[in-house]
Amino acid sequence: MSKHIAIGVDIGGTGIKAAPVDLRTGEFTEERYRIPTPDPSTPDAVARTVAKCISKFSPGKKVPIGVAFPGVVQNGVVKTAANVDDAWIGTNLRTIIRDYAGHDVFVINDADAAGYGEYIHGAAHERDGVVLMTTLGTGIGTALIVDGQLVPNTEFGHVEIGGQEAEDFAAESARDRLDLDWEAWTKNLQKFYSEMEKLVWPDLIIVGGGVSKSHHMFLPGLTLRAPIIPAELRNGAGIVGAAAWAANLHKKDDKRRKDDEKKSKKAESKKKK
Repeated sequence: MSKHIAIGVDIGGTGIKAAPVDLRTGEFTEERYRIPTPDPSTPDAVARTVAKCISKFSPGKKVPIGVAFPGVVQNGVVKTAANVDDAWIGTNLRTIIRDYAGHDVFVINDADAAGYGEYIHGAAHERDGVVLMTTLGTGIGTALIVDGQLVPNTEFGHVEIGGQEAEDFAAESARDRLDLDWEAWTKNLQKFYSEMEKLVWPDLIIVGGGVSKSHHMFLPGLTLRAPIIPAELRNGAGIVGAAAWAANLHKKDDKRRKDDEKKSKKAESKKKK
């Protein structure tokens, strides 16, 4: 594989998807590969499936691989698991996938991956300032990027507004569950996004999730300070973002390793003198 290629894997509630990504363009270099998410979606079952997705593309050891997971991930450890088995909580995601895949990986929250993908290659391409990415689906996923730096694991979909969690009335699933027409749902979205503007003062808001295909039905009805626009990468955002994130961390690790080697050689040279 080219040095400009990284692999992104996106773990979803119904499917695990992967593809090699050209880091210069954000485009897939091969057709996306998908395997249904195991049921039950235990750590071992999911890790085995992720390993199959990775092996499909036969990456060399130096190819960066990023894995997006639907939950809070800190230092490789899963802290929440809303759409997969609860057994994930406390699991070292990076370690278990590495054990099954035989290849090191970098892990990231799925909404963060989507937001990072949109920043690198999508609707917010290298935009300065504060970018808020939101995915409207079963819940509300969020990502916050400030001058190109990702603030990981924001969970703004759980912010309480009027005594309710935002995603309980503003997620796309709430539109169906509450049998809301577009106008009524837009009013609920107005409450959520107005609260976000109070909390983080974004310079740009991006709306992702499947419902973003129908953005013309609700975005024009929102009155906000910041521009609010639909995502560009659609369902590929998580894969692209995970790949780009992995490539960035891989580069940092490589630099750190080389710096450590130089320091070690200098230390040895001084000892000999």
